[in-house]
Amino acid sequence: MNFEDQIRQTKFRNNFMKAILNLKYTSSLYNSKEVEVFKKYGILAQHFNVMRIVKVAHPDAVSPGKILEVMLDPGRDLTRLVDKLVKLGLLVRSTSPSNRRRVDINITEEGLTLTEKIGKDVDVFLDSIDTLTDKESEQLSNLLDKLRND
Repeated sequence: MNFEDQIRQTKFRNNFMKAILNLKYTSSLYNSKEVEVFKKYGILAQHFNVMRIVKVAHPDAVSPGKILEVMLDPGRDLTRLVDKLVKLGLLVRSTSPSNRRRVDINITEEGLTLTEKIGKDVDVFLDSIDTLTDKESEQLSNLLDKLRND
């Protein structure tokens, strides 16, 4: 079913407005389906995003500022996200030995294992909704880059 049928609207100010609304609608639909992937682990997509960022730097630690620079949703409260992951034993927070004012965040072995496991579930989920060719996916990504960099 196309976007217009989904939202029961056929008139838009212009095609750009239609595209933006379609982007928002599709993002919301994707996010609501994605929630199910993370729900069984008791975390949110934003927690997983933080875990992946810290995992990439492993075995080195990462500062909160570095995490914020590359988060998919930097508007979230990073402190709360990290607090929950620390409480679950997936991340550790410590004072930097070289700068006592800096906080270092690292991933635990349990966090590494869980990130791998969830990553496989995310791959299965993405494969289940992948309806684009590789060329179409690249084109969509390029168009989104263009939209964001305008």
